[in-house]
Amino acid sequence: MRFWIGIDDTDSAKGMCTTYLSVILMEELEKSGMRVEGFPRLIRLNPTVPFKTRGNGAISFLVNGDLEEAYEITKSCMEEYSMLDDEKTNPGAVFVEAASRAMDYLPKFADKVIKSVVSIDEALFIIGKYFIPHIKFKLGRGLIGALAAVGAELNDSTLELLSYREPERFGSKREYDRDSFFRADMETYPLTWDTVDWHNDVVVAVPSSPDPVLYGIRGDDLNAIKKASEIVITERVDKKQFFVTNQGTDMHIIDERDVKAVENFHSYRLRGVVAEKPYDIEGGHVFFHVETRFGKLKCAAFEPTKQFRDVVRKLEVGDVVDVYGSVKKDTLNLEKINVVKLAEIYRLENPLCPVCGRRMESAGRGQGYRCRKCKTKAEDRIRVRVERDLEEGYYEVPPCARRHLSKPLVRMDVDKKHVFR
Repeated sequence: MRFWIGIDDTDSAKGMCTTYLSVILMEELEKSGMRVEGFPRLIRLNPTVPFKTRGNGAISFLVNGDLEEAYEITKSCMEEYSMLDDEKTNPGAVFVEAASRAMDYLPKFADKVIKSVVSIDEALFIIGKYFIPHIKFKLGRGLIGALAAVGAELNDSTLELLSYREPERFGSKREYDRDSFFRADMETYPLTWDTVDWHNDVVVAVPSSPDPVLYGIRGDDLNAIKKASEIVITERVDKKQFFVTNQGTDMHIIDERDVKAVENFHSYRLRGVVAEKPYDIEGGHVFFHVETRFGKLKCAAFEPTKQFRDVVRKLEVGDVVDVYGSVKKDTLNLEKINVVKLAEIYRLENPLCPVCGRRMESAGRGQGYRCRKCKTKAEDRIRVRVERDLEEGYYEVPPCARRHLSKPLVRMDVDKKHVFR
């Protein structure tokens, strides 16, 4: 029998990783004589949901074997490796036959999970309607992501090679050669991306959380990712696994044409006109407002977005922009911005003398302007167009600040790209 296994919410901020648990599970299933077909899938879900554990990624993979035996092996792995002591961890797993009617409905459910907020009751309803075998620990909120990971349709997809540490090293400081990651990026970019952040001198591929992952190489080309992994120098790698994923696809972004209102905990692409000049607050965060078809919306470029804030600071009232990002607390947290059209900005200056070309001086309150040398006069100041220190086009946050789902400009087929690398 061919069936999908979906699994989610087994990790916590204190450790573990659902991808790692899944790698162990796949190994155990194959030891029992079953076959995992193709690469497993790492599906990132709505990044704004308030009850996510860490990266909000769920796993699914296709198995050819005995479903009842797979159920028991999965349950055993989840009991052993899930962070069940953490109150925020609520694991769930599902087993969906590849030829079942449920597979016709799950893509729609998955799209909702990636873009919206879904309750556990909705997941349980689907499980009951289609008689889907499942495993539920505690609240079982992981069932939501597990179903979504099985059903997600990847019209656009990328790859990630995850390398895992030896178990005895979990939680300790990772050992790696920084320069080797920059060399790997230099030799494989843009077929791989977000391995490092050159401008901010950060190795992005190596996480800082206490989970089993040593590093992850993301990209669009299998061979380029393999080459990058051969270049990097690290502590001993215990396991490696390729995943097909929706990372770097903007799958979470909802186009303004598809909604009637802007809601918190959702991500959008919205067109608007800059309504107020950007301003800074303590901490280096930059804010501005745009007037959209839904009304005025506050936008934010927070301090971790680094040099991206300099772009935002150059916006002026009247600029037409497309803003991409997630809405929380009625504020859109920027991931990208497309400067569609720059407003013409003018300043008032004293007029020039038509004889000598020098700038005139005020002749006194209400008396216009005069040239002391030539004795010429003018009544009013003149409007002079200001040259803008900003170009139209797309700008993105740097790699060190990029969300898993956000599509880097290097993957976008658009004109006027300003890539932060």
